[in-house]
Amino acid sequence: MDCLGCRIANGIEPDLNLIYENEFVTCVLDIAPFNEGHALILPKQHYLDIEELDSSTAYAIMDASKKVSVALKEVFNPDGITICQNGGIFNDLTHYHMHLIPRYKGDGFSWSEPLQPHGAEKHLQETRDRILQVLSKETRV
Repeated sequence: MDCLGCRIANGIEPDLNLIYENEFVTCVLDIAPFNEGHALILPKQHYLDIEELDSSTAYAIMDASKKVSVALKEVFNPDGITICQNGGIFNDLTHYHMHLIPRYKGDGFSWSEPLQPHGAEKHLQETRDRILQVLSKETRV
């Protein structure tokens, strides 16, 4: 297997810190955690982006995120959990994976403002209409 994510998800990589697994997904601790308990959920089948996931795998990822979040809250008593996934060129693993990060007030993790103003807030209705147009085409198929 050439894909690192596939090797992690299928237990081929050495020294994995496995915390949960089922027939669809594997959950491991991130090797470069933002905070203690930072976990990754990886599907065992290769996918790059969320739109490629089949329904069973997508459900398994969300179900695992619930289970792992409950455990992280019990073990680390964080102020919250951030759940995120990076797609496209931002997916440095080139294998779909979801992050679960225990969060604490003042930990430095942030959602930042855009570096360049784009004015998107001025076009919300137009943006909504464009998205609805595409979604309505998909439901007609």
